[in-house]
Amino acid sequence: MGIMRKILAGAALTLASALVLTGCATSPQDDGAADDGRLHVVASTNVYGSLVAQVGGDRVEVTSLIDSQAQDPHSYEATARDRLAVQKADLVVENGGGYDAYMTELREGSDAAVITAAEFSHDYPGADAAEHAEDEHAEHDHEDEHAEHDHDGHSHIEGFNEHVWFDVHTITHVVEQIAADLTELDPDGKADFAAAEKKVNDELTAIESDLDALHEQHEGQQVFITEPLPGLLAAAAGLDDVAPDGFASAVEEGDDVAPSTLLDALRVIDSGDVRAVLTTAQTGGSETTRVTDAAKQAGIPVATFSELLGPDQTYAQWMRSAIDDLTTALDR
Repeated sequence: MGIMRKILAGAALTLASALVLTGCATSPQDDGAADDGRLHVVASTNVYGSLVAQVGGDRVEVTSLIDSQAQDPHSYEATARDRLAVQKADLVVENGGGYDAYMTELREGSDAAVITAAEFSHDYPGADAAEHAEDEHAEHDHEDEHAEHDHDGHSHIEGFNEHVWFDVHTITHVVEQIAADLTELDPDGKADFAAAEKKVNDELTAIESDLDALHEQHEGQQVFITEPLPGLLAAAAGLDDVAPDGFASAVEEGDDVAPSTLLDALRVIDSGDVRAVLTTAQTGGSETTRVTDAAKQAGIPVATFSELLGPDQTYAQWMRSAIDDLTTALDR
């Protein structure tokens, strides 16, 4: 996905780096501060932090380790303060699937409950989303079982698109699990959590209906996806990705796209059959620029998608914005 993929392992988690405060988007509870009675939840990104905040309301304090669209999660370097936040957490919410592999080390020795969103995807290797939605969600390390390759600390599962937050059905199960885990940790908040869960999932049901309508209108239309991020969104809209094999995977791994693959990509753009090019804000490279420049010259719309929420956005607002951008590109 990104060019710079350096996930800090041991060094950044030593006491010597305790003074490094970058990367902790929402500051964890200060050392020595009195417990205010709220549950402390750490999310790897603000996509999941936002969902926890919506479900938990005033009964939770949420720390999103990455919460700025200016940050690239693939080159993110965890800090000692991040580890401290995770160690103090009652609940940890991560993406999994190799996307935020740094979380595995951060939560070593932690007693926090763990929700791994990727495990709720029906495409997750060896996992059944329905089973995961009903269990007590004990900590799993499926990434270790299924990871096929590791690029600078960013493990990937072969054939699995880890950007599961663009699969609304998966996120619905994640929201249900958030409410269930918060209820187990704070039984007095059960009614509040249940009401908030219903509100969020009602919004997600409406978004799924919008995607169904988009699918009906645009099924089979061709798009060129430069990086895997918007792949699940495009699939939900019934779109056909015609990027040459190996293009997106090379960009994902931060590798150079093979010259023959780049030539094939430019031929696809020149064919006149591509309705839109879908790319990613946080990542890319010279080959992605070549493709987007060629698309613009050919009058093909380019839609750019973010891996993170904007300031004060809810997940539903962010998804609707992404769907609007995709619809605008397809309708031009």
